[in-house]
Formats: sequence, C-alpha cells, structure tokens
Amino acid sequence: MEINNDVWELSRVVFNYPSIDNHAHALLRSEFRDAFQFEGLITESQSTRGLTEDAPTTLACYRATAQLAKLYGLSPNSDWESIKSFRRAAQYENLCRSCLEPTRIQCILIDDGLGGGDRDKLNDYSWHDQFTGAPTKRIVRIETIAEELLMKAMDEQIMANNVVPGELWTSFEARFTGALSALGQDPAVAGFKSIVCYRTGLAVAVPPDKSQVERVIMTMILVYAARRTLRLADKFVNDYAVNVAMRVAGECDKPVQFHTGLGDSDITLALASPALLQPLVKAYPGTKVVLLHAAYPFTREAGYLTSVYDNVFLDFGEIFPFVSADGQRDTLKQVLELAPTNKILWSTDGHFWPESYYLGSVQARQCLFEVLEGSLRRFELTLPQAVGIARRALFENANRIYNLGLEPRVA
Repeated sequence: MEINNDVWELSRVVFNYPSIDNHAHALLRSEFRDAFQFEGLITESQSTRGLTEDAPTTLACYRATAQLAKLYGLSPNSDWESIKSFRRAAQYENLCRSCLEPTRIQCILIDDGLGGGDRDKLNDYSWHDQFTGAPTKRIVRIETIAEELLMKAMDEQIMANNVVPGELWTSFEARFTGALSALGQDPAVAGFKSIVCYRTGLAVAVPPDKSQVERVIMTMILVYAARRTLRLADKFVNDYAVNVAMRVAGECDKPVQFHTGLGDSDITLALASPALLQPLVKAYPGTKVVLLHAAYPFTREAGYLTSVYDNVFLDFGEIFPFVSADGQRDTLKQVLELAPTNKILWSTDGHFWPESYYLGSVQARQCLFEVLEGSLRRFELTLPQAVGIARRALFENANRIYNLGLEPRVA
C-alpha cells in the first residue's frame, strides 16, 4: 500500500510541476503556419521520401498521432492525414494555446537563430511570453552572429574596392568579440549556442590554427561576392568563433549550448559525438557547457563528460518525439547511469509547430515518470529522492545553470 501511495505522489509531481524549457525555437507566424512540411515534427529527414513516405511509418509517428488525436478531440483511430487536416482548419491562435497550456512550461529559452533565410517566417522570441508565466529568454546562436558580421565587413571592403584579407579579419575579430560581450551583458540573453556540429564537427581546435587565415578569408570573399550569402564552412573560422564564445561566456557566467548527436543529414555523424569536445571543455573550465539532445546516440559519452567535468551539463531534449517510447526510456536511463542529477535538464527543442512543444513535454514527463517509478518500485530510490530528481530535471537545474532567478509556480 505504501509503495502505491509513493507512486501516486511521484506521478502528481512529475505531471504537474512547472518546467523550464532550456532549449527551443520560435513558432511560425500564423501566415506561414504551413510553410514547412508537418512531418518535420517527427523526423530529421529532409528528403521528400523521408518526410512523406518513411516518417509516417515510424513508431514515433504512430505514438504522436494517437496523442495529438486525443489533444484535438478526434477519434482514437485517426491517422496522420487526419491530424494534418484538422490542424490546417484550426484557428492558429487557439491551436497554439491548446498545445502550450497543458505543458506547464513556466519559461522558454529560445534559440532565435533557426531558419536561415526563413527567419522572417518566425515569431519574435518575446511573442511566446503569452503562453508562459515568465518572460522568454534568448539563446544567441554564435554562428549567425559571426556570419552577419563577416558579411558586413566584406561588404564594406567590396564597396570600397579595397579588399585586404588581413585587415578584414582584424576588423571582424574586434566586432565579433564586442558583439558577444554586449550580448553577454544583456539580461534578455540567457546563454549562447553553437551549431559547429553541423558545420565542421565537434573536434574544435584549442586554440584554432591561424596560419591559413588570409587564404580562408580570400576564399570566403570570392564566394560571398558571387553568391551574396555566407555560410561558415571553414574549420578555422568555426573553431575561432567557438573559442571566442567560450571565453566571453565564461566571463559573463552564461552557458554555451552545443548541438550534439541527433540531427539532419547535414551532420557528419562521426563528428557529432560530445567526446570530441573534451579538449575544449578542459580548456575553459570556468565556462558552463550544455550538451543538447542527450547527444543521442552518444548518450553514454555525454553522461561521462557530465560526471567528470564540473562545467558540463546534459540536456535530454529532442528525443521527444523523434525517438520511440522504448528508445526514450532507454536514453534517459543512459543519462542517469553516470550523470549527477543536479546536472541534467530538459527541453522540448520545440520549433515551427506548437505541437512540438506539446509532444516534447507530455512525452518527456511520461518517460521521466516511468523511469523513476521503476527505480522506486525496486527500492533503488526513496520517494523524496525520486521527487527531487524530477524537480531538478524539470525546473531547478535550468533555473540555476542559466541564472534565471525564478520561483516555481506550483498550481
């Protein structure tokens, strides 16, 4: 009887305690609500076949279909196409509210650098305040800042018809460091994020090799002059940007998030393991590093780093809803194998569609409850210990790590 009471109390906490979504992205503006294929909700595939033929056959999609059908008040036998038809006809503001309100998210930290040329289709980060109890905070994507400043510096030299790679780089260095320092002092900015994993991989050089800087910059200028757009694709420039961000973030006591593991086909999987970040982590012991997405499928490597380095923390987002329920439980168990429970934190990785926030929340709470319940029933955890883990993972750790200063609003 006592264990059943403990399980009930654990469920009450896990499913009702407020949360801080430490890594998410903006929702689409209403006029662009159908700008991207909805299958992106449950897959990282970017191919037509992967989105339209493969993704709807996954366990992740079958589960999401059932959960969204229940949320929308549709028949339990609804299929994926029925889900898409319903949401296309729904009033967008009501759809957003019906998805966000049940999540009990008190604060969202939004990386507002997602979208590239489509960023104008997304709502401003502060727009999301209407769904939370605390103001939304920014996570600044460093590669976006670097690209914008490099393009500005190149435009100036091209317009002056005086392209000098060394001078351009010196100008960029000053502007980039200054921009990150200013952002680090901005109270609306909770931290920084790097997507170097997508660009040249996580084996970031410390310090970066400057021997080829003039050649690299000259090549970038030629490409930019021809295409009028820029994407950081050279390892030296990417490594440089990450090193500057790590130094500045340490000085202003704001974390640096790193995309690790799970991502689309733009990632070289062999270069996506957080183990490759070990030299960087050691070089900047005063800078907090948050490994995103449970580093799936490199979760154990991430857990190891979290357990042996004071400045490393582990997020377990994005596996909801991309991974099957069994896979989610197994991944969370791997997170808990080594990672101290005062260093784990949750996120939705919500983006574009409000359903991503809903599924990311409801599935994470279910997974957290089931894993902790198993340990409780096996007498590996006491009720206070299990409840403490849940509260830390959902709210307290992110509140501390990002210096948010929030009080949990418990209903």
